[in-house]
Amino acid sequence: MLAGKRILLLISGGIAAYKCLDLIRRLRERGAAVRCVLTQGGAQFVTPLSLAALSEDKVYSDIFSLTDESEMGHLRLSQEADLVVVAPATADMLAKMAQGLASDLASTLLLATDKDVLVAPAMNTRMWEHPATQANMKTLAARGVLSVGPAEGALAEGEVGMGRMSEPLEIVAAIESYFGAEAPLAGRRAIVTSGPTYEAIDPVRFIANRSSGKQGHAIARALAGLGADTVLVSGPTAEADPPGVEVQHIESAQQMLDTCMASLPADMAVCAAAVSDWRVAKEADQKLKKDAKGTPPRLALATNPDILANLAGAGNARPALVVGFAAETENVIVHAQEKRERKGCDWILANDVSPATGTFGGETNRIHLISETGVEDWPRLSKDDVAQRLARRIADHFARAA
Repeated sequence: MLAGKRILLLISGGIAAYKCLDLIRRLRERGAAVRCVLTQGGAQFVTPLSLAALSEDKVYSDIFSLTDESEMGHLRLSQEADLVVVAPATADMLAKMAQGLASDLASTLLLATDKDVLVAPAMNTRMWEHPATQANMKTLAARGVLSVGPAEGALAEGEVGMGRMSEPLEIVAAIESYFGAEAPLAGRRAIVTSGPTYEAIDPVRFIANRSSGKQGHAIARALAGLGADTVLVSGPTAEADPPGVEVQHIESAQQMLDTCMASLPADMAVCAAAVSDWRVAKEADQKLKKDAKGTPPRLALATNPDILANLAGAGNARPALVVGFAAETENVIVHAQEKRERKGCDWILANDVSPATGTFGGETNRIHLISETGVEDWPRLSKDDVAQRLARRIADHFARAA
């Protein structure tokens, strides 16, 4: 449920801040990415180093840090999250939120974000029961702010009462419940191909291409994030296996095809891999040598199986939606339209991979989605944003077909 989700965790100054260390671990083991913002008060209870070690991301705290603002402004921090979580949410932080104050990085982010916010209140019983705090909670609830807890139990002051922050697993359950309501692909199965293929010439050499696998892996994460049971069939790549995704590692085009066909039935298939069109007709079982004159050996090439066409033509086992990519260097849209007709797939995502674009191995992509209804031009986006947009587009397709 949380695979590929991005959580912005704001940690304010209460003793319950120590629970956030376990909260981060629990979220990470479920596949979520966690980025932490630590208030000055929160830093009295947990250290940036411990948060960074568990989240495997930079920890942010100072709105006036020019370095942070140039690398990751507060608007980007708030926008690049799927959910903002405030834990612990102290009485002071709740008051700032209710009044719309922006006196530090955390409160500024809360005022700037366009994402939903979940608070986990934590404070002394008398602070929690004070009319001001109760009024602030009502104000925030009226604005759509979500909450989990507090609970009744032992408090830091040695007292017992209402105000104890919910336990990490309770907060995780609330986050999972939130995303569960936004899991439009739950119950559906997806196959995604990614990366290059390696076609062996001999035991040492192979034919390959420059695909990094970044786009395909991002698509697998995005589909899993919307609830799809996702199988990623990946050629050799430096990309980490996406959490919450079944990953099948292959090398050759034939292995990729065999794995895809064995993964059927599926509701959707997205062929983002850059499959080698050709392989050596006969792989040498020993390393090939130059002759006495230094002449290279002649290599006879054979055509590789067409994975996209095979999935699109799989008869009764055909996925309901088959999506391909067209990596072109000229006449991008025309060639992609021809490819869609030739392969028999439903959609083609055309992109220009000319060296000047930096698409292969880069962080951005510019897509033209081609279907039977025409061409949909997307702006240049990060590959993660392309993946999220495609996943939502797929979810909308199935919603309309239901």
